[in-house]
Amino acid sequence: MDRRSFLKHAGVTGGGLALASERARSAAAPAEIRVGIITEAKGPHLSIYLSAFGATPGIAGVAVADASSATFAEARARLGGRGASLQTYTDYVRMLREFRPELVLVSLAADHAPEPIVAALEAGCNVIAEKPACVRAADFERAVRAAETKQRYLMLAFANRRLPPAMKARELIQSEMLGKLYGVDMYTIADQTRLKNPEYQRAWYASKSRAGGGHLMWLGIHYLDLIQYISGDRIRQVTGFARNVGGTPIDVEDAAVVALQFAGGSVGTLHSGYYLDRGYHTRIMVWGSDGWLRFDHTAGTPLEWYSTRGGAPKGVQTVPYPPDPTSGYRGLVANAVAAARGVEAPAATGRECLDALRAVFGLYAASETGQAQTLA
Repeated sequence: MDRRSFLKHAGVTGGGLALASERARSAAAPAEIRVGIITEAKGPHLSIYLSAFGATPGIAGVAVADASSATFAEARARLGGRGASLQTYTDYVRMLREFRPELVLVSLAADHAPEPIVAALEAGCNVIAEKPACVRAADFERAVRAAETKQRYLMLAFANRRLPPAMKARELIQSEMLGKLYGVDMYTIADQTRLKNPEYQRAWYASKSRAGGGHLMWLGIHYLDLIQYISGDRIRQVTGFARNVGGTPIDVEDAAVVALQFAGGSVGTLHSGYYLDRGYHTRIMVWGSDGWLRFDHTAGTPLEWYSTRGGAPKGVQTVPYPPDPTSGYRGLVANAVAAARGVEAPAATGRECLDALRAVFGLYAASETGQAQTLA
């Protein structure tokens, strides 16, 4: 049997085994799961999550644990038909013990999140947590170990992974349409208006001890994760600056510039800041030996790509997609439910999320010391 015939035979056989495995997994999967939500007043992105859980199939029931009880009314309203049977708790430990959810969402301030995350994992739950979910990388490392010990998934809410242009970019890069990756340029810029609001200045995300960091930790981290997702390569070294350039009375950065070195040899940059009066400016640009791609998901403009590879279409290609700022979160919730049911792989692993956190904390260390940081 020649090599081509062998590969063809192996591909068919492997595909058949994979299909049989998928069918077996689907047959054994529960039709519906219970979802627990651990949150607090003004839990980050809570309204988006509640609406998504209300609309996602495969859920038998929902419980919310909130020590303040402040979120119960909103939960009933946003869960739609599931709101009528909502179970509420003021103690998340009791919720985990009595309701016994298969999936738990943790939507808490970063400094409040580590203990509930570990408790949920140790109770045998899969966990999706609003980022950053910690103020020290060591706290999330502990959660990752708990997930691995219990053989449950843990992922941060890196919703950009579920956006159509991000998935298309990953497809193009993984199929080697760009060849060997050379460089990356990214920026994510939000409004400075929020920083001038006294209520914002008093909130947890304006405090380094409670949030772990500022713009880079809250928004820039999405891009540090996303570039590792679409490239299939890990960030190995970071350097740069994190500063409060606007001078507002917050003790976190409103601006960060990050230089990146990837394990595969490519380099990149990320500019992350609060500069605008309103709205967002975003972009991801990737160059390789045989082409390039770029997209701006907040503007909703088509993804563009170009390749000189044999068999690639000629000229610049455009891939349109509907602009929808919440589609990533809805897709992430749908994936979290499906993964907890055992019919899909989770969109991210705990280790991948830890990589993004280490890149952020590494940049902060580089900014403070003036020395590039090599990541674990």
